[in-house]
Amino acid sequence: MSEIMENYYEQLVQDHRFKEGLISCINCGTCTAICPAAEFYNYDPRTIANIVQSKDNEAIEALLKGEEIWYCGQCMSCVTRCPRKNAPGLIILALRDLSLKRGLFIESEKGRQQFAVNRVMSSNILNYGYCIYPRTFKHSMHPESGPVHEWIERNLDDVYKRAGGNLDGDGPGILRKIPAESLNELKKIFDITGATEMLEIVEKHSLKKAEELGMTPEEYFEYVFTTQEKEHSR
Repeated sequence: MSEIMENYYEQLVQDHRFKEGLISCINCGTCTAICPAAEFYNYDPRTIANIVQSKDNEAIEALLKGEEIWYCGQCMSCVTRCPRKNAPGLIILALRDLSLKRGLFIESEKGRQQFAVNRVMSSNILNYGYCIYPRTFKHSMHPESGPVHEWIERNLDDVYKRAGGNLDGDGPGILRKIPAESLNELKKIFDITGATEMLEIVEKHSLKKAEELGMTPEEYFEYVFTTQEKEHSR
């Protein structure tokens, strides 16, 4: 912990999602009771709302460095059931944003996985126009996809052709090639909304962490993508 700690609460209250998400929590626990993530992970949105509401700077820093804020699936079930109309899911988004901006995400296993999200999903969107793109979905990185997908990967073009797709083809059809002008518009959206800046921040801190661990960027990518050293489920 740094000798002069930043005031994380003051930074959180500047985020409109935090302002909308924390109205007047009464610590009733309804959000935890309804939360699908809380059923499986060591995750308690009630506790998180309680911590940020307390303005305890050290406890907030622990959240920013910890695993818990990365368990939320953003289903927003918490919003539908909260008797005071709080939105713990929005609080989580504000905490994640601050964790990324301050480079604290690299202190947790789940946080470090944002590097893989950047290099896979964001790259697919910007380069191909799809969150999941068949040619970058490798069985070697997703062994859980099983032998059927391994076969599909070897016969990708034929499989999509027989299934009626238009993989990388011109004109309409499933998984068609997205025109360059549309990809340029996506890039502009990322630039204007601050997403490009955030991608660069994650990349910078992740590469620094890779260097600390004595890994190349490629080795670090595989490490955060495939390695689980902690028990996250209940």
